[in-house]
Amino acid sequence: MSDDKQTRNNRLVLLTIAGIPLTMILAATWLWYFVINGDLDLVGALGTANQGTLIQPPRQLDDVALREDTGAVIKYADLPRKWTLAVANLGPDCDTACERNLYLTRQIHMAMGKEFNRIDRLYLSESAPADSRLAVTEMSDQRPATAGFNEFLAIEHRGLLALTLAPGSYTSLFPEQLADDSTWFLIDPAGWVMMSYNGDIHYKDVISDLKFLLKNSSE
Repeated sequence: MSDDKQTRNNRLVLLTIAGIPLTMILAATWLWYFVINGDLDLVGALGTANQGTLIQPPRQLDDVALREDTGAVIKYADLPRKWTLAVANLGPDCDTACERNLYLTRQIHMAMGKEFNRIDRLYLSESAPADSRLAVTEMSDQRPATAGFNEFLAIEHRGLLALTLAPGSYTSLFPEQLADDSTWFLIDPAGWVMMSYNGDIHYKDVISDLKFLLKNSSE
């Protein structure tokens, strides 16, 4: 083989190797574009019998204003990129269904074992926690309820982030919960509300969905 031909072959190999990462990036960008626009059922395409209900098209949480308990504006995009179990409640009362959803998502989170740190939990309401009330006398584990909602979150749900939604945004973000108060949501690492669950779904089925998504996700 001549030196010129060998040189051309070597260059071709180098260009092929260098092009692989770029091709992967372009393919991932193309795939995600269709997922977020509701044109591709990614979970279905990967072959899982997901137990939750896919929200198509998904809804971007950062399309509405979010505030921390201090009143400071926060972007979901600025939070650690994790899959998030989200309990939505219009407020101001956190009633039996609200408390049950908080309890259930906490138990599911704890049951994820070694994947625990790849998941977060979130409480979303148009009422700030300081203005909300725990409207139950007994919690889901049959213990007496705490006196106040802030105290309830601090003691029973350590690590959960509570954010306040802009007034009037709840209906467009979480219509499923308004129709069925046992509904809660899964938010992907990019802030898309992409799946809902309700009281008809067994917690083991939720865990199965989460394990599948985590296995097929880099985050």
